Amino acid sequence: MLISPEQIQQFKKDGYFILENGVTEEQLEALRRECQRVVEAYEAEMQTRDATNTAITHYMKRYFIDNRGNDTPVITDFLGSDLMADVCRAVLGENAYLFNEQYVVKAAEVSTKFGWHQDSGYIGHYHPPYLLCWCALDDMTIDNGTIHVLPYQRAKMAPEDLFEHKPEEGTRDMIGYYGDDPGIPILVPAGSILVFSSRLFHRSGSNTTDVLRRAYMAQFSAAPIMNLKGTKLHSKAIPVLKNGARIAPVWPSG
Repeated sequence: MLISPEQIQQFKKDGYFILENGVTEEQLEALRRECQRVVEAYEAEMQTRDATNTAITHYMKRYFIDNRGNDTPVITDFLGSDLMADVCRAVLGENAYLFNEQYVVKAAEVSTKFGWHQDSGYIGHYHPPYLLCWCALDDMTIDNGTIHVLPYQRAKMAPEDLFEHKPEEGTRDMIGYYGDDPGIPILVPAGSILVFSSRLFHRSGSNTTDVLRRAYMAQFSAAPIMNLKGTKLHSKAIPVLKNGARIAPVWPSG
């Protein structure tokens, strides 16, 4: 998919751009099927452990389910697709690494919001910004708790700025913005992709509809992101783009 100069300029200026209907119908249906399987397996796992929450996941309310890409060719194929390579090449350059990937699911008729944060605020130390591709698996609306974004200038920040984040009592959400700007709601049809920087402030509302609100998020970096001491990877660094050429992601063994 051709990423326009105007979209790249918006990314540099505001921290994001939108690819409407970027995901094909075939990819969309496959990701939805995998989402159902992953959620059912995760709920069963939490029931077995008698767990009500894991990090920022809350049972029967909202799920952040990561590291499932190695379980299925559906996710592997999507992460290694021309689409993801085109976005990475346009934003990150000739080399890119898969940093993380996860399903983000909000349960029906549950008032669980997600507070203002930068994804970089969850890393715990300064690092170069990375790229996020938030793929809407459902039509996104105010009612089902879509993402709201806060462009750089409205957050009074530069693209590299990383703000201090503090945990919110009760949810474990890391909060980094306390202003009164409501942000811009991302109201897009299923199959659209919100492409944004890990420095962009964003939040989401509650899902008050009677169905799940589902998204799949892939995260990429221009270089491996290390821990604070620089001795090991913070998460993953699986090559997906090398010297501009697409590479099928290969998960490390063990």
